Formats: sequence, structure tokens, C-alpha cells
Amino acid sequence: MRIAFGCDHAAFKIKGGVIEYLKKQGHAVDDFGCASAESCDYPDFGIPAARSVAEGRNDKGVLICGTGIGMSILANKVPGIRAGVAWEEEVAKCASEHNNANVLCLPARFSSLDKIISCIDTWLKTPFSGESRHQKRIDKIMELEKR
Repeated sequence: MRIAFGCDHAAFKIKGGVIEYLKKQGHAVDDFGCASAESCDYPDFGIPAARSVAEGRNDKGVLICGTGIGMSILANKVPGIRAGVAWEEEVAKCASEHNNANVLCLPARFSSLDKIISCIDTWLKTPFSGESRHQKRIDKIMELEKR
């Protein structure tokens, strides 16, 4: 699987560990930045990463900032993206199983590297349920892009 990765300065300290883990699991990773712990603007890295997923250059995306909220807001502005914020494995599981999220956003300031990796792993290994009630809701959300 090809995974787009983007982060801001709040996540720079754990960035290497996340990318290393993903590669060890056999995933190809496109790193959209950031490149240092110097203060930066998360949209500069999250927008191109999310677009790469929406355009099909990557299968899924992982975006990490201080809270995960900013990355989630920006990713959900990109047509074709369904991004969710996760801080626990069960939340990450539901993002995939119920919402078919193609981008997972995580909070570097409120999670350890191990917890973030566990959430990503759970999300990647959990398939979308395909249940009609979930698909119906996703269809309603995606219909907004056509308006």
C-alpha cells in the first residue's frame, strides 16, 4: 500500500518512528514533510498529502499535528477525502470500519509514538464493513461535494 505522510513541527520528533514502522510493514511512504522541529504551518504539508490520496497517487494518508484536529479540518476540505481523528485504537478502528476513512489524523501532543503506531496499525488492518447503514451515511457526506 502507498501511504502519504505529512506532519508539522509538533510531530517531527516521532515522524521517523512512524515512517520506519510503516516501511517495516511493507508500505511505500511518500513523505510530504515537515523537515525539522522548527515552527511551521501544518497546511503546507497536509494539503499536498491529502491531495495525493484524493488523486489516487497514494492509497491512504497519515497526518499528524499537535492535536490532529487541524490536519483533519484541512484534509476534509479536499474533495474525495474522509479524514478522521483518532487517539485510541477503537476510534481508529471505527474510522475505517464505519466511515471508510482514507486519511487518519493523530495528535502528537497527546499520544506516545507507541500509541500512534498502534492506532495506525489498527486503522490499516480494519476493513470498511460495507454495511448499508454505513455506506448510506458516507454517500450522504460525499454528496456534499457535488453541491
